[in-house]
Amino acid sequence: MTAPSLLVAAFPPELSGLDTAPPAGWRVATTGVGAIAAAVATARLLAEQRPARVLLVGTCGAYDGRLVLGDLLLASPILATSQDEVEGRAYRPELERTRWEATWTPLALPAHPVAVPPAITTSADGARRLAALGAAEHLEASGVFAACHAAGVPVAAALAVANRVGPDANAEWRANHAQVSRALVDALRPLFARR
Repeated sequence: MTAPSLLVAAFPPELSGLDTAPPAGWRVATTGVGAIAAAVATARLLAEQRPARVLLVGTCGAYDGRLVLGDLLLASPILATSQDEVEGRAYRPELERTRWEATWTPLALPAHPVAVPPAITTSADGARRLAALGAAEHLEASGVFAACHAAGVPVAAALAVANRVGPDANAEWRANHAQVSRALVDALRPLFARR
């Protein structure tokens, strides 16, 4: 018997009902918000459920004009970073891993580098600086990818742009996250129909 796949998101609204009606052959879970919570929850889920592969779904913010509201994307590579690092006020030890690639492709969407800072970027200047590393910002991807890479489990992320990163991001995200999450889940239905 083939192991089921695992679909994860930070919190239930990003699953658009799949948490209550999982697709055949898939288990569905939430990781909590932020990279640390996501890493811990994903490691636990991998140990308990032993999935064949993992797909992270969620919303993200666009740093610049490469992505617009409602765009769907695959996230790869994933880059753990911070505005302080980009601006030279901080650095990471050489041995710390900060980059992960997706290791499977769930569907034909454009792939973009995604930065994962420790907190939501609220300034236009911060968005501009982080845009040098990625097209979008997401808070959990590095945690999910780190856990999957450590366990040797294939991982991918499909995201929907809910806002522009900057001072108005929270209001835009609140206005759009449910709609773009539904659009992402609808785009994934052909994947879920395959067994």
